[in-house]
Amino acid sequence: MFEYEIQQTRSAELIRRADQARLVREAVRARRAARREARHGAAGAESHTFRFRRHRFARAA
Repeated sequence: MFEYEIQQTRSAELIRRADQARLVREAVRARRAARREARHGAAGAESHTFRFRRHRFARAA
């Protein structure tokens, strides 16, 4: 009987840890999505400007 109670306690602890880890993952995902939305949402409102992607100096031979 004692082993059964230990197993039940351990199982409940693992479930609590899994729930906490899930909440942390959801919070991180939501924070990332908010940052991405702020970054891309603001960029979408601005006018697009053409920027050169080439290096300033020619490559040495």
